[in-house]
Amino acid sequence: MLRITRLMHCALALAACFFASAAAAQAYPTKTIRMILPFPPGGPTDLLGRAIAQKLSEQLGQQVVADNRPGAGGNLGLELAAKAPPDGYTVVLSSPLIALSPSLYARLNYEQKDLAPVSLVGEMQNVMVVHPSVPAKTVKEFVQLARANPGKLNFGSGGVGTTTHLAPELLKSLTRIDMVHVPFKGSGLALVALVSGQIDMLVMAAPAAAPQVKAGKARALVVVAPKRAAVLPDVPTAKEAGYENFEVRLWYGILAPAATPPGTISRLGSELNKALTSAELRERLSAAGIEPLATTPGEFAEFIRSETARYAKLVKDARIPQQ
Repeated sequence: MLRITRLMHCALALAACFFASAAAAQAYPTKTIRMILPFPPGGPTDLLGRAIAQKLSEQLGQQVVADNRPGAGGNLGLELAAKAPPDGYTVVLSSPLIALSPSLYARLNYEQKDLAPVSLVGEMQNVMVVHPSVPAKTVKEFVQLARANPGKLNFGSGGVGTTTHLAPELLKSLTRIDMVHVPFKGSGLALVALVSGQIDMLVMAAPAAAPQVKAGKARALVVVAPKRAAVLPDVPTAKEAGYENFEVRLWYGILAPAATPPGTISRLGSELNKALTSAELRERLSAAGIEPLATTPGEFAEFIRSETARYAKLVKDARIPQQ
């Protein structure tokens, strides 16, 4: 009898916790939400994050503030989110960094498990661009140029461990060419360096690079993705250019501190899904060359697992040393 009574008390306690959590999720949010953007202003993370923050602010009736926190190749922003209070008022917009960093860094100040997936939010194509002074007009010509001048060409990136770093390293591995890596604190700064002639080559998000390409300040050689970029429709894909394995996807997703209540995660996911399926935001993102995506937390978690395994193999095959 005593055991049954205790079981009843436990059941009632669990039910109370469930309803309290549900009530809290229903009331959420009651104050400003901070969305950490792990890279500087001007890049694709900034563009996407601010568009989503604005739409969520309209839906929730509370401000969602974009907070640029660059550093450590984007890992500083993920660390800040991982260590933030798990109350739903801090989230982070991550690139593939969340799946790539475990393979690239021997030591991080956070773990992948410290962040809870909420939803994928968008995807865009990477494009390989060169300064107009570089004589190569195609990726094949660039490889030939690099092979004839080992160690003399360089490439920029948005930081060690980003897709802007990984893609050229993959090209080096596939073609056995030798280039020098010049990391910057964000792909926006790397693009400025390319346009000014400080670096020879850069792989970055097509929407961010397109204005400079169209202005003649950069030359696009190839799209590092399975399909062409809408903003640069005349630029061939890597497969079309004869480099089928030269592909690095550029996707983005929202994560929250791991101990954030499930009800709050669910509410965030639901609001993101609503925002990303709205005609207004989809049109705005599509015009910028971003394909909106929306998933459940579970689907995003599974996607991260598969991407982590894929990047581990890619890093190993490319012989990229751990930082």
